[in-house]
Amino acid sequence: MRVTRAQAEENRERVIETAGRLFRERGFDGVGLNDLMQAAGLTRGGFYGQFESKLDLAVRALSRAQQHNLERWRPLAEQPRQQALQNLIGGYLSRYHQQHPEDGCALAALAVDTARQPEALKEAFTDNLRTFLGFVAELCDGDDEEQREERAMAVLSTLVGALVLSRATDDADLARGLRRAASAAALEAGRK
Repeated sequence: MRVTRAQAEENRERVIETAGRLFRERGFDGVGLNDLMQAAGLTRGGFYGQFESKLDLAVRALSRAQQHNLERWRPLAEQPRQQALQNLIGGYLSRYHQQHPEDGCALAALAVDTARQPEALKEAFTDNLRTFLGFVAELCDGDDEEQREERAMAVLSTLVGALVLSRATDDADLARGLRRAASAAALEAGRK
């Protein structure tokens, strides 16, 4: 049976969304095309009609996942700057975010993995990193844009690093301590 153009686009979107979740959960190399297409409820045969390669899909999925992450945080920009930064830090370093990489920030879930991937994926990661840094800079104090950007780099580096480390340990107390210490440090870095 022939698939309509609308159905093909819906299938494509479902594959991108599914890939974003699976890549954040298992890493780029931890997801095969068969598993990916099965999770999306489709057959492998339809993959190459939609995407040039797994790398093409990974670039799209990374950008989509980070776009969703930014949309989740965007309402914070309507709050007073100090409160918005505190809420971002609290949500980012939450226990839920630690335990659910598939539903969280692609930067923390895929930073280490991306370092070992082809240049196209690193470019997409860098674009997403710059976008999120720009958002965090809006929440940081500072006399000018350059100072806010520098503070945003300190805040985001602290958040991502703490989340990556807390996910890697099997010690719940250590993970909690990492998140708590990073929360205080990130808040201080954004408010200096």
